[in-house]
Amino acid sequence: MSKTKKIAVILSGCGVFDGAEIHEATLTLYAIARKGFSYEIFAPDINQHHVINHLTGKEMKEERNVLVEAARIARGNIQELSHYKAAEFDGLIFPGGFGVAKNLSDWAAKGPDSTILPGVESAILETVAAGKPLAALCIAPVLLAKILKGVKITIGDDVATTDAVTAAGANHVRATHGEIVVDKKYKTITSPCYMLNATIDQIGESADKVVGKMIEMIDEG
Repeated sequence: MSKTKKIAVILSGCGVFDGAEIHEATLTLYAIARKGFSYEIFAPDINQHHVINHLTGKEMKEERNVLVEAARIARGNIQELSHYKAAEFDGLIFPGGFGVAKNLSDWAAKGPDSTILPGVESAILETVAAGKPLAALCIAPVLLAKILKGVKITIGDDVATTDAVTAAGANHVRATHGEIVVDKKYKTITSPCYMLNATIDQIGESADKVVGKMIEMIDEG
């Protein structure tokens, strides 16, 4: 597989409770590289909704920037979200983490009545319009539920969450560890990951299957 093919990855910070889920992000990057593709990482240059102490679970009285925090995962090799152009990539992936629901959207506060960060919405619509595959892990399928009418997704087994994405207009399909759900119309791929009580090896399996399916769809054209 040629490394000239590239997948874009959009992060929402660094850390499960207020940013990107680090296991999902890094194992996605690993799966992309292991399968012979290259990747580029993006994040919006905005302040986080809030900052959580990941040891205590309590909110901290400080401000952090989503792009700066995401750069920790990217080892500094990251671009501001506005630089993303679907024409330059073969696919786009959103790892999960509460940053998706707090920074890339206000889903955590408003659920199906939420709004999506304009740059995120533009990236999704541009990718779909270009006919390129788009993947979302964990909580990230809420972005698709809000933007793509009737999209088929999976987001775990929490009833309140599945009811909320259905209310937002999505078609929810239950899936378990290592399983993916594909919407052929929109070319989307979703997997529940840490929306279930998962282990890191199960996250690795899910990331591998998501990326594998994306590459299959890229090769099919």
